[in-house]
Formats: sequence, C-alpha cells, structure tokens
Amino acid sequence: MRSFRPHSKLALCGLLLAFAGCEGRDPQTLPPPDGGACVTGTCTTPDSGTPIGSGNRVRIAAFNVHRLFDTVCDSGSCGGTNYEELPTVSEFAQQAERLSRAITALDADVVLLEEIETQTSLDELQRRMPAFGFAQLGEIGGAASVDVAVLSRHPITDVRRHRDQIIYRPDGSSTRFSRELLEVHVDVDGADTIVFAAHFRSKVDDDPGRRIAEANASRDIVAGVAKTSPGALVVFGGDLNDVPGSEALNALERDGALLRVASDRPASETWTYVYSGQRQAIDHLFLAPAPAGGTYVPGSFRVAREGNGYGGSDHCAVYADFLVEPTP
Repeated sequence: MRSFRPHSKLALCGLLLAFAGCEGRDPQTLPPPDGGACVTGTCTTPDSGTPIGSGNRVRIAAFNVHRLFDTVCDSGSCGGTNYEELPTVSEFAQQAERLSRAITALDADVVLLEEIETQTSLDELQRRMPAFGFAQLGEIGGAASVDVAVLSRHPITDVRRHRDQIIYRPDGSSTRFSRELLEVHVDVDGADTIVFAAHFRSKVDDDPGRRIAEANASRDIVAGVAKTSPGALVVFGGDLNDVPGSEALNALERDGALLRVASDRPASETWTYVYSGQRQAIDHLFLAPAPAGGTYVPGSFRVAREGNGYGGSDHCAVYADFLVEPTP
C-alpha cells in the first residue's frame, strides 16, 4: 500500500517554471502560486486541519487548454476570423511546450483536458511529458472539433463513451452531449480509479437547457458507475461552463449524488475564468461518494493560475487530492 506521498522538489521546480511562463521571467517577481503549502510537499494535513487517512493518494486535475489546434486545416476555412486556427509548426510547438510545463507542474496523477482538437494535438502534449505514459482522446469526429481527453501516469484499463446517449432538456426536447462524456478507468497501484472528462455547452449563442440536460445525464451516469463499482474512486470534472448555484450544477449535486469538492474552499479562491470582468468558477471536480470507495482529502482543492489563466490558456487549472484503497 502506498500512503499519502509528499510532492517532489522536482515538481516544485516545475511549478515555479510554469508560473514564470515561457518568457524566462524571474519566478520570484510573481505572486506565489495559488496552491497552498501542500504543493511544496511539507504538509502532513490539508489546510482544513483534518488528518489525512490511509490509502493511495491520487491527485486529479482538470484543465481547459484553450483551442489546441494542430497544423492541418480540417474545416477548409482556417486562420483569421475563422473558427479553426491554423498555427505554424513553430507556434504549435510553443503552445504545446508551455501547456506541457504547466500540466507537469500540477504534479497530478490523472489530468482531464478540454479543447484538444485531434490525436496529433494530444500526442504532441504527451511526448513532452513522458511521465504520462497513458492517454485517451474523446474525439467526436467533427472537423475542427475541440475535444476532451485524459492523461494518466497509471495504466488505463477501460474506456467508455456516452455521447450517443439521448438526453433531455427541461422542456422535454431531446439532444446529445456537446462533446464526448469520456469515461476512463485507471489502475493506480491496484486501486480502481474512474474519471469522467466533460465539457458542457458554452454560453455562446446560449442553450442553457442543453447544459441542464448534460448535467442531469452526467449525474445519473456517474452515480450509476459508482454504484456498480463500490470500491472505486469515481471523479467527474472539466469545463462545465456554469457556476455554483446554477441550475446545471445544482442538478449534479441533487440528492447528494455528486460532491463538488471545491465547496470547502472560499469562493474567492475557486474562480477559474474571467468573463466581462467578472471572475467565475466554471471548471470543476466532483466526487461520487461511496461507502467503500475513494474519499476526498478535505481542503486539498486548489486552482493553479497565472494572472487570469494558466499555461497560456484563458482558463485556470483545478486539482484536488483523493485517497483510494487497493482492490482486495
């Protein structure tokens, strides 16, 4: 059994590099990362003061990397004011390098990603982070689609997709998930960990009913998997394009089905995106509680940010620590 492990000095160095950005700025001139003392590996209890229990420590992160397009024009209309960007080889490499440094600095075991265009985009990130030996893309097949993905340091044992499922808005009309709801099973040193990477409908040309439909369906799917895998750690997260207290997020938490782990942190610290000058928490992690499953380490939720974003993205990254016991 592997107990709660301290984070390495190497990871701390990576964190400082990421917060310095790719421009070579002195990290000492920047504000301290919004990660708390536990990022340094010196703490034995989370910020809440609650003692950490036994079991395998698993850090899970979610990060919208912001339109990681490759160098091929799939839509036939690229660059300029067109939706699909067409970076040069150099620009693509620079974006991937900055993102990979930022992701590495999170010191996570599993990372849920949003806005990955193609397998080429995911491969470019993964080859820069050899510690993440396992990856899965939730490609929906559309030209210039920006999809979800999962990176893992541990073996992926199963992958399931849910986008083909018919879901329903509050008015009864039917729709589907905006992107893939990607379910990935990971073996973390003998402990079952199941993650769901999501990216709900944006508020551009808003269709709030679709976001609510996505939330209701996600709750039922994730809670159902947790019920049939009672010993597993089950975590759902991503860019959900809505804030705490919204109808969509309330739907996820209805009847205690899912726990928004940031709920034990001050609201002033959990924002991940700035829209029209307003700080909003729209990137989230949820735990599916189970009597014998994984548990959230209280107070461990954090937001990694550089200014109003992270790693060159307009979104900040979120992460939290969980504990799960190896399967008997």
